[in-house]
Amino acid sequence: MNKLQQDITQFALLQGAVDIGFTKLDEKFKGFEYAISVVVKLSDFIVDEITDMPTHQYFHHYRTVNAFIDNLTLKIGFMLEGEGYKYLPVASSQSINTDGNDYQALYSHKKIAYRAGLGEIGKNSLFLHKDYGPRVRLGTIFTNCEFDTTVVTSSKGCLNCDLCVKACPSGAITGNLWYPGIERKEVFDPKACSDHMKAKYKMIGRGVVCGICMRVCPFGEKNKDK
Repeated sequence: MNKLQQDITQFALLQGAVDIGFTKLDEKFKGFEYAISVVVKLSDFIVDEITDMPTHQYFHHYRTVNAFIDNLTLKIGFMLEGEGYKYLPVASSQSINTDGNDYQALYSHKKIAYRAGLGEIGKNSLFLHKDYGPRVRLGTIFTNCEFDTTVVTSSKGCLNCDLCVKACPSGAITGNLWYPGIERKEVFDPKACSDHMKAKYKMIGRGVVCGICMRVCPFGEKNKDK
């Protein structure tokens, strides 16, 4: 691990991230070959308050953590640019809404975090961090800076579990296991999820959050307050 990679890691952890990983892409994205994934943990207390619907506290926490991640990835970008490298931070939560797809981000944070060896993607289509399960938010920075990278491993923690499938009020979770290359629609229906939130939770943050599948996931429960 070179000094800049060490400095970025130390900075991210001191700022409040609980984990950080580095990966090399199979194919370049907008000319970039390397990416950084940062992980920020959500409050267990706030997640535990979610029952059969989200709370106002969760909506506020969700927005606050997203803003924090955007600020953190921007600062990491400043570090990279200060050393002569280019960088592209991906918004923590943003739909690009192009090509007729209303639920597509610039790039999948989950895929970068998976490739960086930080965890896996669950049946609920959420990223399951190796320590904190789905109770995290992710940030991504693309760069032309070369890094030492981590070997990807997967525990398939969802193999014998379908609690999120049963708990999802929108029926958006199919119950299929995620694997690299599978189409999202085979695992999760984002339109069904979005339509349900807008119809049922409009009074809480304009119907853009839910969190029920995250709340019931035992992967997150077993490592609370770690």
